[in-house]
Amino acid sequence: MRMHNPPHPGETLCEDILPALGLSVAEAARQLGISRVALSRVLHGHASISVDLARRLQAWLRKPDDTGPSAETWLRGQIAYDLWQAEHRETRLDVQPAHAQV
Repeated sequence: MRMHNPPHPGETLCEDILPALGLSVAEAARQLGISRVALSRVLHGHASISVDLARRLQAWLRKPDDTGPSAETWLRGQIAYDLWQAEHRETRLDVQPAHAQV
């Protein structure tokens, strides 16, 4: 069962993680090794979490006991968000079911 209108994973970063760490966007971006603008775009849902960023988030947030969100967790969140958004757009796909050529 899929979540109803899942949040963009950047929302978790913006509303939960950065405040819990007491970090500004600029400082978090510096620690992640990305630009402030790139991180801000993700935080506000204007850009997706890429594989590179997911790996950076994992390395940044993982604790020595190997707990914390994995890269896969971030990417699953992005996929859930993207798929829900795509399924709820007004556009209809013009695709016929596959059939074998005889």
